[in-house]
Amino acid sequence: MNYAYLRVSTDSQDVANQKHGIYEYANRVGIANLVFVEDIITGKKKWRERQLGKLIDGMGQDDKLIFAEVSRIARSTLQVLEVLEICMEKGICVYIAKQNMQLDGSMQSKITATVLGLAAEIEREFISMRTKEALAARKQNGMVLGRPKGQATQLKLDTKRDQIEKYLNMGLGLRPTAKLIDEAPSTLRDYMKRRELKLQP
Repeated sequence: MNYAYLRVSTDSQDVANQKHGIYEYANRVGIANLVFVEDIITGKKKWRERQLGKLIDGMGQDDKLIFAEVSRIARSTLQVLEVLEICMEKGICVYIAKQNMQLDGSMQSKITATVLGLAAEIEREFISMRTKEALAARKQNGMVLGRPKGQATQLKLDTKRDQIEKYLNMGLGLRPTAKLIDEAPSTLRDYMKRRELKLQP
């Protein structure tokens, strides 16, 4: 099967330019009988959560997938590389019209895939390095990293304490009180223990 994937952020955006570019490219490289799959969704959404994820899941060896341009795949470099890597593993032939890129099992595409894999590894290393540097800088500036040690002084249910005490003083049990304040009984039980609140006899 030959598929062409189109993505626009809103339905007010026209897909005509993407389609035109894909048709022009497909005619040039000899790909016919295209089935268009259209996504109206922001590129910030991860590719697996879009129609693209479902499309790739259903594709197999020697199927063809055309994109108008790299930016239509995803906004993140790592996500783009992940899509291309999975397609290579499944034997899906990927074509990107604007960049004139072909990943179709040829020697050239295997070299390209290797380079892309290396680029993904470098990108991951850079992200890791930037994260470590940012954490080190915060630590150097005296910022305490991680969760604070010991028990928290402010608790989630402190804002509802007046309600809790009112219902307890009325003689309501744990479960009715938890239901009235819209919390789980276990959460209320832990809170009462921490704040030494007692059920009325």
